[in-house]
Amino acid sequence: MLTKTSLLAIRALLWLAQHGRDASASPRRIAEALSASPTYLAKVLRLLVKAGILRAERGVKGGVRLNRPPVQITLLAIVEACQGALLEDYCQPGCDVSQVCSFHEAAAELHQALTGVLSRWTLAQLAERPRPAPAAGSAHRCVLMESGEARPAFTQLGPATRAPLLHPARIGKEAKR
Repeated sequence: MLTKTSLLAIRALLWLAQHGRDASASPRRIAEALSASPTYLAKVLRLLVKAGILRAERGVKGGVRLNRPPVQITLLAIVEACQGALLEDYCQPGCDVSQVCSFHEAAAELHQALTGVLSRWTLAQLAERPRPAPAAGSAHRCVLMESGEARPAFTQLGPATRAPLLHPARIGKEAKR
Protein backbone atom coordinates (compact mmCIF):
# COMPACT_ATOMS: atom_id res chain seq x y z
CA MET A 1 0.00 0.00 0.00
CA LEU A 2 2.76 2.47 0.87
CA THR A 3 5.41 3.02 -1.76
CA LYS A 4 9.16 3.20 -1.22
CA THR A 5 8.84 6.96 -1.78
CA SER A 6 6.24 7.33 0.99
CA LEU A 7 8.31 5.27 3.43
CA LEU A 8 11.43 7.35 2.70
CA ALA A 9 9.38 10.52 3.18
CA ILE A 10 8.20 9.29 6.59
CA ARG A 11 11.77 8.40 7.60
CA ALA A 12 13.06 11.82 6.49
CA LEU A 13 10.27 13.67 8.28
CA LEU A 14 10.88 11.68 11.47
CA TRP A 15 14.56 12.56 11.28
CA LEU A 16 13.72 16.25 10.80
CA ALA A 17 11.22 16.15 13.68
CA GLN A 18 13.94 14.76 15.94
CA HIS A 19 17.05 16.60 14.70
CA GLY A 20 16.16 19.56 12.52
CA ARG A 21 13.73 21.59 14.58
CA ASP A 22 15.90 24.68 15.07
CA ALA A 23 17.65 24.89 11.71
CA SER A 24 17.42 23.71 8.15
CA ALA A 25 19.09 20.44 7.25
CA SER A 26 20.65 19.79 3.87
CA PRO A 27 19.26 16.93 1.80
CA ARG A 28 22.75 15.40 1.72
CA ARG A 29 22.96 15.41 5.53
CA ILE A 30 19.56 13.75 5.80
CA ALA A 31 20.50 11.18 3.13
CA GLU A 32 23.68 10.31 5.03
CA ALA A 33 21.75 9.89 8.29
CA LEU A 34 19.21 7.64 6.58
CA SER A 35 21.73 5.79 4.39
CA ALA A 36 19.60 6.78 1.42
CA SER A 37 20.44 7.86 -2.10
CA PRO A 38 20.91 11.66 -2.04
CA THR A 39 19.38 11.96 -5.51
CA TYR A 40 16.30 9.94 -4.64
CA LEU A 41 15.86 11.68 -1.30
CA ALA A 42 16.08 15.09 -3.03
CA LYS A 43 13.18 14.01 -5.28
CA VAL A 44 11.15 12.94 -2.23
CA LEU A 45 11.90 16.19 -0.38
CA ARG A 46 10.76 18.22 -3.42
CA LEU A 47 7.38 16.42 -3.26
CA LEU A 48 7.08 17.33 0.42
CA VAL A 49 8.00 20.97 -0.24
CA LYS A 50 5.44 21.15 -3.05
CA ALA A 51 2.78 19.78 -0.67
CA GLY A 52 3.66 22.42 1.96
CA ILE A 53 4.89 19.86 4.51
CA LEU A 54 8.47 21.09 4.26
CA ARG A 55 9.90 24.53 3.62
CA ALA A 56 13.02 24.89 1.48
CA GLU A 57 15.57 27.56 2.37
CA ARG A 58 18.37 28.70 0.09
CA GLY A 59 21.84 29.82 0.94
CA VAL A 60 24.88 28.51 2.76
CA LYS A 61 22.83 27.41 5.76
CA GLY A 62 19.88 26.42 3.60
CA GLY A 63 18.14 23.11 3.31
CA VAL A 64 14.72 21.91 4.38
CA ARG A 65 12.77 22.15 7.61
CA LEU A 66 9.30 21.26 8.76
CA ASN A 67 6.80 23.85 7.60
CA ARG A 68 4.39 23.14 10.45
CA PRO A 69 4.48 21.33 13.81
CA PRO A 70 4.65 17.50 13.67
CA VAL A 71 1.24 17.26 15.36
CA GLN A 72 -0.28 18.95 12.27
CA ILE A 73 1.34 16.60 9.72
CA THR A 74 -0.79 13.52 9.11
CA LEU A 75 0.24 10.28 7.46
CA LEU A 76 -2.48 10.98 4.91
CA ALA A 77 -0.83 14.27 3.92
CA ILE A 78 2.57 12.57 3.59
CA VAL A 79 1.28 9.62 1.56
CA GLU A 80 -0.82 11.81 -0.74
CA ALA A 81 2.14 14.14 -1.29
CA CYS A 82 4.18 11.15 -2.48
CA GLN A 83 1.59 8.93 -4.15
CA GLY A 84 -1.30 11.19 -5.03
CA ALA A 85 -4.83 10.37 -3.90
CA LEU A 86 -4.90 6.85 -2.44
CA LEU A 87 -8.11 5.71 -4.06
CA GLU A 88 -10.72 7.32 -6.13
CA ASP A 89 -13.59 8.42 -3.93
CA TYR A 90 -16.42 6.96 -5.96
CA CYS A 91 -19.18 8.62 -3.99
CA GLN A 92 -20.60 12.00 -4.81
CA PRO A 93 -21.63 14.13 -1.82
CA GLY A 94 -25.03 12.92 -0.64
CA CYS A 95 -24.71 9.62 -2.55
CA ASP A 96 -26.82 6.74 -1.21
CA VAL A 97 -24.31 3.86 -1.16
CA SER A 98 -27.12 1.29 -0.97
CA GLN A 99 -28.27 2.35 -4.45
CA VAL A 100 -24.98 1.67 -6.26
CA CYS A 101 -23.23 -1.51 -7.45
CA SER A 102 -21.35 -3.72 -4.97
CA PHE A 103 -17.94 -2.64 -6.29
CA HIS A 104 -18.85 1.01 -5.74
CA GLU A 105 -19.93 0.20 -2.19
CA ALA A 106 -16.72 -1.77 -1.46
CA ALA A 107 -14.54 1.00 -2.92
CA ALA A 108 -16.31 3.64 -0.85
CA GLU A 109 -15.82 1.56 2.31
CA LEU A 110 -12.13 1.01 1.53
CA HIS A 111 -11.61 4.72 0.84
CA GLN A 112 -13.21 5.69 4.15
CA ALA A 113 -11.14 3.13 6.10
CA LEU A 114 -7.78 4.13 4.57
CA THR A 115 -8.27 7.86 4.76
CA GLY A 116 -9.69 7.55 8.27
CA VAL A 117 -6.67 5.68 9.65
CA LEU A 118 -4.06 7.76 7.82
CA SER A 119 -5.66 11.05 8.84
CA ARG A 120 -5.70 10.03 12.54
CA TRP A 121 -1.94 9.31 12.74
CA THR A 122 0.43 12.26 12.90
CA LEU A 123 4.18 12.68 12.61
CA ALA A 124 4.24 13.60 16.31
CA GLN A 125 2.66 10.25 17.22
CA LEU A 126 5.18 8.35 15.08
CA ALA A 127 8.05 10.27 16.70
CA GLU A 128 6.91 9.16 20.18
CA ARG A 129 8.04 5.57 19.45
CA PRO A 130 10.12 5.64 16.26
CA ARG A 131 11.59 2.15 16.74
CA PRO A 132 10.40 -1.22 18.05
CA ALA A 133 10.40 -1.80 21.79
CA PRO A 134 13.62 -3.49 23.03
CA ALA A 135 11.60 -6.55 24.11
CA ALA A 136 10.52 -7.08 20.48
CA GLY A 137 14.15 -7.75 19.53
CA SER A 138 14.61 -8.97 15.99
CA ALA A 139 11.27 -10.79 15.93
CA HIS A 140 9.58 -7.85 14.25
CA ARG A 141 10.83 -6.29 11.04
CA CYS A 142 10.32 -2.53 11.06
CA VAL A 143 10.17 -0.82 7.68
CA LEU A 144 11.65 2.29 9.26
CA MET A 145 14.79 0.37 10.20
CA GLU A 146 17.58 -0.15 7.71
CA SER A 147 17.73 -3.69 6.42
CA GLY A 148 20.17 -5.85 8.32
CA GLU A 149 21.03 -3.24 10.93
CA ALA A 150 19.91 -2.94 14.52
CA ARG A 151 19.97 0.84 14.66
CA PRO A 152 17.06 2.99 13.51
CA ALA A 153 17.33 4.29 9.97
CA PHE A 154 16.99 7.90 11.05
CA THR A 155 19.72 8.04 13.69
CA GLN A 156 22.43 10.60 12.95
CA LEU A 157 25.75 8.97 12.17
CA GLY A 158 29.02 10.43 13.30
CA PRO A 159 31.86 10.94 10.77
CA ALA A 160 33.75 7.85 12.01
CA THR A 161 30.77 5.50 11.55
CA ARG A 162 29.48 6.76 8.24
CA ALA A 163 29.16 4.04 5.65
CA PRO A 164 29.52 4.90 1.98
CA LEU A 165 26.24 5.69 0.27
CA LEU A 166 25.26 3.14 -2.33
CA HIS A 167 22.84 3.57 -5.15
CA PRO A 168 19.99 1.00 -4.81
CA ALA A 169 20.99 -0.60 -8.14
CA ARG A 170 24.51 -1.24 -6.81
CA ILE A 171 23.56 -2.84 -3.50
CA GLY A 172 23.38 -6.37 -4.94
CA LYS A 173 26.66 -5.89 -6.81
CA GLU A 174 28.46 -4.67 -3.67
CA ALA A 175 27.20 -7.63 -1.62
CA LYS A 176 28.69 -10.11 -4.13
CA ARG A 177 32.23 -8.73 -3.71
